[in-house]
Amino acid sequence: MEAMNGPIAHEITTLLTAAFAPTHLDVINDSAHHHGHAGHDGSGESHFTVVIESAAFAGLSRLQRQRAVIAALGDIAGQRVHALAIRARAPDE
Repeated sequence: MEAMNGPIAHEITTLLTAAFAPTHLDVINDSAHHHGHAGHDGSGESHFTVVIESAAFAGLSRLQRQRAVIAALGDIAGQRVHALAIRARAPDE
């Protein structure tokens, strides 16, 4: 499992690990790629990509998986982070 430094990235990693016991988790800070764009707040933690693999996603649709990840993150997605890309899969997908 890989996590980028920063308090929000760390919180994302902690929350997703607790909720899904992932077999793979990357929390990628994309904020530098969005400097000067809408939603870039200067904090250095405004845009993320989450790549997560967990048995908890088996049998769920792509939309159900994304909703589960967003729910696990509480107020992070959409309130404390401007953009969050989610790639969620079950093992062996």
